[in-house]
Amino acid sequence: MEIDTGAAISIISEAVYKKTFAHVPLEGSNVTLKTYTGQAIPVKGQFTVRVTYGDQSADLPLVVVQGNGPSLCGRNWLKKIKLDWKTIKRVSQNAKMPAPKALSEVLERYSHVFQDELGTLKDIRAVISVKPNAIPKFHKARPLPFAMKARVERELERLEKENIISPIKHSEWAAPVVPVVKRDGTIRLCGDYKVTVNQATNADVYPLPRIEEVLATLSGGKLFSKIDLASAYQQVLLDEDSKKYTTINTQKGLFVYNRLCFGVNSAVSIFQRIMENLMKNLNVVVYLDDLLVMGKDEAQHLKNLDNVLRRLQKHGLRVKKSKCEFGKTQVEYLGHVLDGKGVYPSKDKVRAIHEAPAPTDVKELRAFLGLVNYYGRFVPRQSTVLSPLYRLLKEQTTWKWGKPEQDSFNKCKELLTSDKVLVHYDPNLPLTLACDASAYGIGAVIQHTAPNGEERPIAYASRTLSPAEKKYSQIEKEALSLVYGVKKFHQYLWGRQFNLVTDHRPLLTLFGENKGLPTMAAARIQRWAIILSAYDYHIVYQQSGKHGNADGLSRVPLSETTDAGTETMSAYIDALICEHLEGVPLTAKQIARATRKDKELSRLYRYIMEGWPREIPDEMKVYHRKRDELSVEQGCVLWGTRVVTPMRLRTAVLREIHGGHPGIVRMKSNARQYVWWPSIDSHIEKVCKECETCQLEQHMPRSAPLHPWEFPGDVWKRLHIDFAGPFLGGMFMVVVDAFSKWLEVYRMAHATSTATITRLKRLFAAYGVPEQIVTDNATTFMSDEFQQFVRRNGILHTTGAPRHPARNGLAERYVSTFKTGMKKLMREDLSMEDKISHFLLWYRTTPNSTTGESPADLFLKRHVRTRLDFLKPSIGETVRRKQYRQKEEHDRHATE
Repeated sequence: MEIDTGAAISIISEAVYKKTFAHVPLEGSNVTLKTYTGQAIPVKGQFTVRVTYGDQSADLPLVVVQGNGPSLCGRNWLKKIKLDWKTIKRVSQNAKMPAPKALSEVLERYSHVFQDELGTLKDIRAVISVKPNAIPKFHKARPLPFAMKARVERELERLEKENIISPIKHSEWAAPVVPVVKRDGTIRLCGDYKVTVNQATNADVYPLPRIEEVLATLSGGKLFSKIDLASAYQQVLLDEDSKKYTTINTQKGLFVYNRLCFGVNSAVSIFQRIMENLMKNLNVVVYLDDLLVMGKDEAQHLKNLDNVLRRLQKHGLRVKKSKCEFGKTQVEYLGHVLDGKGVYPSKDKVRAIHEAPAPTDVKELRAFLGLVNYYGRFVPRQSTVLSPLYRLLKEQTTWKWGKPEQDSFNKCKELLTSDKVLVHYDPNLPLTLACDASAYGIGAVIQHTAPNGEERPIAYASRTLSPAEKKYSQIEKEALSLVYGVKKFHQYLWGRQFNLVTDHRPLLTLFGENKGLPTMAAARIQRWAIILSAYDYHIVYQQSGKHGNADGLSRVPLSETTDAGTETMSAYIDALICEHLEGVPLTAKQIARATRKDKELSRLYRYIMEGWPREIPDEMKVYHRKRDELSVEQGCVLWGTRVVTPMRLRTAVLREIHGGHPGIVRMKSNARQYVWWPSIDSHIEKVCKECETCQLEQHMPRSAPLHPWEFPGDVWKRLHIDFAGPFLGGMFMVVVDAFSKWLEVYRMAHATSTATITRLKRLFAAYGVPEQIVTDNATTFMSDEFQQFVRRNGILHTTGAPRHPARNGLAERYVSTFKTGMKKLMREDLSMEDKISHFLLWYRTTPNSTTGESPADLFLKRHVRTRLDFLKPSIGETVRRKQYRQKEEHDRHATE
């Protein structure tokens, strides 16, 4: 029987069973087994056998599987029978190679492994197993901040170019995608699979190795090497049937992943299974994408490292060399420090307690004692140790922190970090992460729940909020504490179920494990929700009075905050929703000033920052319904990315939106890009109905036979051209891009072929030559001169039939739109050219009813500046202000 530490269960084949154990009846088995690629292994049943090794004996289950594969002794037997590993013969499939003499020789020999390219695991496909009765879930693409759109498109192009994703036309499954900005400013696209496939996958319970077991195999090591796989999941190809479950819905359409992707809940188990099988029979520890190689001396270490790198190279995998460590006498791995003397818990696990500052007032002392009392039953002589601290809580006692109090405080910290309280991480015990936030700090504690219900901490963490974070609303601080705890204890949480405990009930709505992202949530809340969506958690509410462990850490946090790079990037991300433009009558600063003076919004601002009261005034209930989606940026209240406009500025905002007399539907569509307040839709309708110009020019469009044009695949492929006129004393050539609905209008003295060609040459010089143009049968377009022009430029010229203008209905429609818009502007004191420019800017920046996007966004692939954009806070100002504060903070410490 082959010993396989990568196998959770001990198994034999059906052939071996019939040959050796046919006389023993099989029992039913509820065990589910899979290959390391995720494919199911049919189980025939199981029976109990007497296992003897030396002087040890135990009755253990043995599972029988279909086929005639090898017999494996898995971890369930190894836990019961303690083997003498020195006597176990190691099987190696590696070809003999000369022993390396130096570390540089090993790294050079396998330089291919370190190439800066995406690896591809050979001959293996990952399988995402979905329940047979699963109902497909299709979600539409979520709207993106304007400043994100171009970068998301570039990332989609990169992923497609590297064959990580592929476009598809149809899918029953589709997850919305949310971009996460990394520290270097690049985008990572994440599918929100918790609302689609994660609800339908079969539970893949392939266990991660117990850290204690891992560490036991490392004892005696003198030299260590840590290996970090680059973009680990994406090096594993998906099988064809699994790809459909990874479909993402984006502004550019549907895509499927060709490789294992971030966010699918079974990906962790799939990847661990694959890696353990790939590294089988090698002296290496595998924990997801982190590999650890050790050796008792330099020769053994080099040999082991050589074998591991050879296996990686053989299977086509790539390593991120900048994150690796080679030939070290001490490394940190899985929360422990390893060196030649042994294995020690990392000081970082208890630093939040060891370095916690002494309380400065009664409130902070109560919070710290809440932490001590939470684990008090494990603290010996608790009342004696704490008596100097409890004396300070007595009424009419003057606060005086002296040596007795400091000694008691230090003793408490020593006990909280001792073996009497702390426990080792055990993957078989329920896991809980409790997080909390105060006005100035955040804290988290990760703990196990024993079978008797006792909770024992594994590690603690805390930090002080940065100046920017202290300005977050309370719900954002509480959300930040969850993300901080999850990221801090990632190595314990990744790939397994856990309870996420908070004392802030609204977070259950925002971060519920089966809920989608709230579309109108603040940008950072959406970003944090995506980070959490990669973890398999159940969020739990706990009353503040029972939340003393995390609360205590948040009120005596370590003095460290986020590093400057992280804070700058956070400022940049949060400000992406606030594009910075010029020349408008209203600015974000004016909005902020008016917000402070507005009775309703000043109260709303306070509620967002400090928390909502139990009793909600009637006039605030409309805001309370959106409370989880409201945030504050530079003194402005935002609902998602829309500015909540103070009462006295609403008339000016409506006047600005109505400037081009766009009509009710387009005016509402434009407003939804920028502003919101209660009853805004009815206010817009009132403005349009009271506008004399709009009422005079209102008309019903005429009907005409339709021609079902195929929708073009990109901008500037098919143009529709027509003339408006004679109109307002001249002729106007109207050109419409069929994809984006981008409109060009040229005033012309005469609609001749020569004049038309001259205008089109300038147009093509700016945007390129289209594949096709559609016109009517007018003489201008049917002349020999015009026909030669389109032939020379390789343009397909399509014309409509006489008396059927709807064959070129797109141009006809926008001729009518242009005429209506210009008539509404005739009362304005503007030149003809200014009126045309005014109309075009309004039209191009208003979302189109067919595409749902503005023509400018689709055609230019960027947001076009308008006067409304200054209503929003400035991205540049946000980043500059935070960078300046960081510089001041750095300089202050540098001179101390």
